[in-house]
Amino acid sequence: MSTTNPTPNPSGPTPNPGPGKKDDGQQKLKIAAIATIAVLAIVCIVLVISLVNKNNANDSLTYELNESEQLKAELEKQYYEALSELEEMRGSNEELNALIEAQKAELKESKDRIDVLLRDSRQLAEARKQINGMNAKVEQYLAEINQLRQENEELTERTAALSQENYSLNSNLDSARMRNMELSSARAALVSEKEAVEADRARLAKKVNIASVVKVTNVEAEGLKLRDNGKTTSRRSAKNVDQLQVCFNTTANQVAESGVEEFLIRIVNPLGETLAVESMGSGVFVNNANGEQIRYTMIKEVDYDRDEQRLCLTWAPSEAFQEGNYEVEIYNKGYLAGTSSFQLR
Repeated sequence: MSTTNPTPNPSGPTPNPGPGKKDDGQQKLKIAAIATIAVLAIVCIVLVISLVNKNNANDSLTYELNESEQLKAELEKQYYEALSELEEMRGSNEELNALIEAQKAELKESKDRIDVLLRDSRQLAEARKQINGMNAKVEQYLAEINQLRQENEELTERTAALSQENYSLNSNLDSARMRNMELSSARAALVSEKEAVEADRARLAKKVNIASVVKVTNVEAEGLKLRDNGKTTSRRSAKNVDQLQVCFNTTANQVAESGVEEFLIRIVNPLGETLAVESMGSGVFVNNANGEQIRYTMIKEVDYDRDEQRLCLTWAPSEAFQEGNYEVEIYNKGYLAGTSSFQLR
């Protein structure tokens, strides 16, 4: 009996395609998930950085606003404390009181300038710098006033002592002729000390005098022609001008005393010469800024009440005017108070 063997398959067993393709799909899915997570992480980082920058910007703006308010409060505190301290320095000495008023006016100008800076956040550093400078200026003012007040007290005491000593020396002169040389030396010392006292007083008076100078503004000068009807008309040509007119505004000065103020007007022609005719009121004054003697063209006296006034003067000499540029200078209390210029063709 014969046995039949099965015929082997030459191509081998048939592979199962299912599990391999499934692993590839899972791998791709994992990669896509990782990429998505990475993108989301980057987006989150960008959002966090943007939020931090925005918060930093808000913090910076808040800091600037807080600093501005702090500086404003500091400015107000220092300013009013300075005014209070200056007022405490006020006494019966009119010269020192006038100096205090001048210092208060300077402090007000400094405060106004700083107020303008505080409105701009970019100027806060400069504002702080000027606040510190104002504080230093206040300390300087107080030190100066204390020194002047102390000097004045010492001068008063010294004057009283010297006067008493001089009286004693004079009272005993008849009975102490043998001490004549000693008395002469003592008198010489008294004169020297008195001169020192007068020099100190003159220095104080000069400071007050400078502070009381009435400044002038809107200085205008022009050539005029007198018409047949008695009225004048403005002219620019030198050959048609027979008089000059100078007008200006006085300014308010609370340091100056009310009363008559003199304003000296000096007109300088194109050759550098001062127009002056003594018979028309011209003269010579001393420039207190440098001690030089200067000729002036005309003078104007006005009843000054610490307010603004518009003043005009006319100069009409019987001589022709030259072509060119003219300079106008106005002086008060021996100091230059304002200038201007004009031209005649």
